[in-house]
Amino acid sequence: MIDSFGRNIDYVRLSVTDRCNLRCLYCMPEGGVEQLTHLQIMRFEEMLRLCRVLSGLGVRKFKVSGGEPLVRRGVNDFIADLKSLPGVEQVTLTTNGILLRENLEQLKRAGIDGINISLDTLNEFTFRELTRNGDIDSVLDGLQAALAAKICPIKINALLLKGKNDNELENLAALSRDMEVSVRFIELMPIGLGTVYEPVSGEEVLRRLTAAYGEPEEYDRPMGNGPAKYYSFPGFKGKIGLIDAISHSFCSSCNRVRMTSDGWLKLCLQYDIGVDLLTPLRAGASDAELQELISQTIAKKPEKHVFDQEKGKIDNREIKNMNSIGG
Repeated sequence: MIDSFGRNIDYVRLSVTDRCNLRCLYCMPEGGVEQLTHLQIMRFEEMLRLCRVLSGLGVRKFKVSGGEPLVRRGVNDFIADLKSLPGVEQVTLTTNGILLRENLEQLKRAGIDGINISLDTLNEFTFRELTRNGDIDSVLDGLQAALAAKICPIKINALLLKGKNDNELENLAALSRDMEVSVRFIELMPIGLGTVYEPVSGEEVLRRLTAAYGEPEEYDRPMGNGPAKYYSFPGFKGKIGLIDAISHSFCSSCNRVRMTSDGWLKLCLQYDIGVDLLTPLRAGASDAELQELISQTIAKKPEKHVFDQEKGKIDNREIKNMNSIGG
């Protein structure tokens, strides 16, 4: 699919649930959120039909996300079915890692093409604070199990908050020195609960890592479907990635849209614009009608986000928390 700015939209982040077994400070309120009902959330067969429709429009890659996707029963079978759809070339997973070890065998059988693990700290006490009592040992155990199972690629997503975990930047980066993983540092986006905290810029990350580990070499070959810019540091087994959406906008090459677990096709993280696909699907819309609806909506994809503008000056600004929009 080509949008109105000439970008080829061939990648969908698919949220299979709004539920999660953690309560990360920048993602979910401490008491949780009002969860979607059984009727509101898409059944897996409904997701598969919409994914088949999307693949017919040129989508080749899917990222299965949440909430936490592994809390939804049957997700591994769904991934296998998604992989088997005509035209689908790649299915990857983003997880917090808590349930990763117990799902690895099924994920491997399903043919998963890569796993991203969210890990913002290596300190058990900081992990409990950031996640509100999560167990870091389960995440680290899942990471080691994924390495042993030779799941490739494995990427670690780290989000730094000033005054919370930014003192761990160098230690987190060292994971890619010692293991064949890519550690990606993500600038916190001012969405939902993320507006409360101060992010760490990509420039600061690169400056501090250069001081700690030597001059990096920019890696100019693609390492996935996302916007990360990768660097090789001397003696590192893996790469360091920067996803700095605030300080270095990558909107001109954006190739993605998102689909939430209640069937909303979301065009951009910053805006609430998109279209409800579940209602027409359940009302009996044909594949051709769904494709036309999707194509018309893709044409409205914004040119860029404007996180640096004041909130009151942004029309259609997203106000939901990240767990609800499959960030």
